[in-house]
Amino acid sequence: MRIVIDPLRPKPRAIKRVVEILSSGGIIIYPTDTVYGLGCSMLNRRGIEKINTIKTPNKPKSIMLSDLKNISMYAKVSNKSFKVIKDLLPGPYTVILPATRLVPRLLQSKRKSIGIRIPDHWFCRAIINALGGPLITTSVPMSGGGLHVDPVKIEKELGHMVDVIVDGGILADIPSTIISMEKDEFHVIREGLGAIPA
Repeated sequence: MRIVIDPLRPKPRAIKRVVEILSSGGIIIYPTDTVYGLGCSMLNRRGIEKINTIKTPNKPKSIMLSDLKNISMYAKVSNKSFKVIKDLLPGPYTVILPATRLVPRLLQSKRKSIGIRIPDHWFCRAIINALGGPLITTSVPMSGGGLHVDPVKIEKELGHMVDVIVDGGILADIPSTIISMEKDEFHVIREGLGAIPA
């Protein structure tokens, strides 16, 4: 199933339908401020396992929040790190931080860290607020490598493996910038859409 949304204008019915799917254990593909994401509720263990069959399990997964107010529930953030993070998020960045116990083990890296993502996109923040908890998020894989940016092509390739595809139009083929702050030091892991802070 594919639900079309306006990238700039909230659509309450679409939010309600997608949240119903997520609450009942579904997996979704949705637009972000970078590329299309693949996700489910953080509490949906079967959904996480299914996502691992769609995308290689050793590929990193992040959790997506609607804002920064609950970040300390899921990641250990020093005052120094928070000052940097609040200038980056919401935006096209993934920030890697030490995970708290609330983050499922199968999402944590070997270093017990987790990526935090707060996209600057109304749909992402709206579904998290309506769901009442974080989403697991990872970029949608493409069979020939690279990232999927066309929802029609995504539906042809992965539509049978997910419960809904939210169509926000064709996106730019540029992922988020990944920054590690695991040791309270700023380290760029991947340069993407987000500009590297000075």
